[in-house]
Amino acid sequence: MNLYLRLAWRNIWRHRRRTVIIALAMGLSLGMMMFYDGLIDGFNQAIAGNAVRVLGGNIQVHAQGYREKVDSNPLLPLTDDSAIVQAALSQPDVVAASRRIQTGGLVSNSEGSFPLNIIGIEPEAEAPVSLIAEHIVDGRYLESTDEDSILIGKGLADALALEVGDRITMVGSDIHKQNRQRTMTVIGIYDIGIPSMEKGTLYISLAEAQNLFDLRDQSTEVQITLKKVGLESKVVSALSAVLPNYEVESWANNYPELGNAVGRKNIVMDIFSVIIVAIAGIGILNLLLMAIYERTREIGLLGAMGLKPSQIATTFIFEGALIGVVGVIAGIAMGLGINLSLMQVGMDYSQFAGMTDYMALISGRVYPTLGVSKLFMRAVIMLIIAVLAALIPAVIASKREPSEALHHV
Repeated sequence: MNLYLRLAWRNIWRHRRRTVIIALAMGLSLGMMMFYDGLIDGFNQAIAGNAVRVLGGNIQVHAQGYREKVDSNPLLPLTDDSAIVQAALSQPDVVAASRRIQTGGLVSNSEGSFPLNIIGIEPEAEAPVSLIAEHIVDGRYLESTDEDSILIGKGLADALALEVGDRITMVGSDIHKQNRQRTMTVIGIYDIGIPSMEKGTLYISLAEAQNLFDLRDQSTEVQITLKKVGLESKVVSALSAVLPNYEVESWANNYPELGNAVGRKNIVMDIFSVIIVAIAGIGILNLLLMAIYERTREIGLLGAMGLKPSQIATTFIFEGALIGVVGVIAGIAMGLGINLSLMQVGMDYSQFAGMTDYMALISGRVYPTLGVSKLFMRAVIMLIIAVLAALIPAVIASKREPSEALHHV
């Protein structure tokens, strides 16, 4: 084995220029795939990360039985919401946790009426991680002491011809399923670029929601924001162990439409990546095939010296594998170099924000990751291509008679 490796290493550098070209071709392919993976991860963080900041955090904690009644927006109070918040904040991947009350309702004025979600929040706790707080375009964000005040989206403001200071009637059901009506003042308007979401949600202070829906000092949900999307399963497992009497779920379960959209996008991107790898693989395969076929006379000479066909094939397989290793190392260096640079400056996609609803969640720039999530698979594919490219012609050529191979032109 050691002899084969030494021979293979010496042989690949006998034709230094050819080896460098093949290794660079492999490296560039792998480097571009790392850039592609890093960019897709960056998009996921930009879109899904901002989406969960709008929808209610990466993880939500509810009382037992909530999932069974979720379609009716049940007001199931948490027995000890403060303890849940403390348990969440004790997790190293959690950056914020706050209490909420969320239910369905209706708003109306002379222009019309809209059904929507009414969410009571702790403004000071949510402000540092809230995309809504970052996109106030008129008026101001909520404060915990606000009474008879609502924060609405631009989509709803446009639909009902509302401005800051206008009064509007809000109706919602309390914990006893009794309708509660209140005339509210618009204190702020937010604009996240998604009218459908803006029409479907308004915010009031938690204290106001507790008073309105007869939930004294209680809440129905704890929202938890993590450092980044992708850590949910780890934190859900940890919290489920310390909060056994609650339903702890990630955004993918509570907002399946978003989870499905992200999942479908990832599937499409994976299909594109397979196509890209296949195209790159064909080019690399062609380079290596030509390199081996050019050495048919050398293979004949090895056979004339007494090497068995299996030994000749093994030598070339090791050569292909070593070229593959060199190419993978070069590719990792290229990919890391590209992604590390772009992680500092990002890529501006603000001009595409209006293409789809979810693209509107990109806040100007996308910052790729290192792109190593699928690196092992990509590297193995490159190595397999290199070995197969060396194996196929080597096996064919090694089966020729040495005299025929020696006279190959």
